[in-house]
Amino acid sequence: MSLDEILARIDQDMPQALDRLFDLLRIPSVSTDPAYKDHCDAAADWLVADLQTLGATAEKRVTPGHPMVVGHIDGPGPHLLFYGHYDVQPIDPIELWDRDPFDPELQDTDAGKVIRARGSSDDKGQLMTFIEACRAWKAEHGTLPCKITFFFEGEEESGSPSLVPFMKENAKELTTDIALICDTGLFESAVPAITTMLRGLLAEDFTITGPARDLHSGMYGGIAMNPIRVLTKALGALHDDTGAVTLDGFYDDVPELPDEVRAQWQGLGFDHETYLGDVGLTGPAGEQDRTPLEQIWSRPTCDVNGIWGGYTGDGFKTVLPSEASAKISFRLVGQQDPDKIRASFRAHLESYMPEGFTVEYRTEKGSAAAQMSIEDPAFEKARKALSDEWPRPAAYVGCGGSIPIAGFFKDLLGVDAMLIGFGKDDDQIHSPNEKYDLESFHKGIRSWARILDALS
Repeated sequence: MSLDEILARIDQDMPQALDRLFDLLRIPSVSTDPAYKDHCDAAADWLVADLQTLGATAEKRVTPGHPMVVGHIDGPGPHLLFYGHYDVQPIDPIELWDRDPFDPELQDTDAGKVIRARGSSDDKGQLMTFIEACRAWKAEHGTLPCKITFFFEGEEESGSPSLVPFMKENAKELTTDIALICDTGLFESAVPAITTMLRGLLAEDFTITGPARDLHSGMYGGIAMNPIRVLTKALGALHDDTGAVTLDGFYDDVPELPDEVRAQWQGLGFDHETYLGDVGLTGPAGEQDRTPLEQIWSRPTCDVNGIWGGYTGDGFKTVLPSEASAKISFRLVGQQDPDKIRASFRAHLESYMPEGFTVEYRTEKGSAAAQMSIEDPAFEKARKALSDEWPRPAAYVGCGGSIPIAGFFKDLLGVDAMLIGFGKDDDQIHSPNEKYDLESFHKGIRSWARILDALS
């Protein structure tokens, strides 16, 4: 039986696939709000039942938070694990939605038909593309082409507190030849992409305290050191005039981008002027000897995300504040160690502290970057399969953000993850009126069918 028959089955069964997706989208599985706990359970139950219709042995697994869903289908060939998450972001501010966020609708827009609902793109619609590809394959063949483990999480949008303990406790069951993750998007909403680089993340939240209380600037101005002055001097010294980060040892574990990867990225034709112009900016602010895509995908960053101190209300209150605070984040690449970067940053900050000043830190553990080895032939097979489905050839890309699950697969299970998604830049995934293009849903299902065929 040919792949063409499976693709034809997908095309024929699109109305039923949409009905199933809409059923899942109607469940308000907001993981971060305890009021939605029962709905998260209901979403997990729905997925268990749906996987069982494929012949999977599937069950809901209890965690201290929301449940995991794990299912298995036996088969020949390689063993694949597919990961997705069934929880969604909160809907606030509800007044900015054009309709009920949990009443999905197929809408006509200037850009084509879209599925409008919370979770339509992130991540229920993407999760269902893989399930529907398996369903079409099973309908035509009676079996699937390889052994598949389904692994669905219910806390991705709330920090995944149960994920690492669960993966450690069930490492043997979850270890496969390769992991597949569908929680990313098309490059510039047009080019199918396999994400092979993910930056890590380190955050520092701290307060500098100087005087024992806020001081009158007429009485103490000039003689007393102002914590905001100390803070801004330290933060201003984090970058040099070329955009490079000045922390000691910051670039020690940053690898150079291979020439062939740089050439492929250049071939994507990324228009950084439009990318920045759309948000009211002009030239890139990162390291001046790096291309714009390198600055986003393969180079580390240091950013001030928030800064406050003193009086910030209407009018003036002429004080020297007792405290000044900031939030700093670092995007990490290569082998950069979050603990090493944290120590370097704190040494930098504390070198600016006058006598008698103190710093209090409120931080969480950082996560290292993740980089997948494309030497595994499965990556090139998947890239070619994607290229066969879309008008433009698929590319290996980086991601400026952090998707910790990919690193967990690598670090905890020793499994490389292949990140393939079909979202578009304007899907408004954490905003009101989230949508998922009908074309993305349809071609996403067809893409996974092609990939299953290529990997089997």
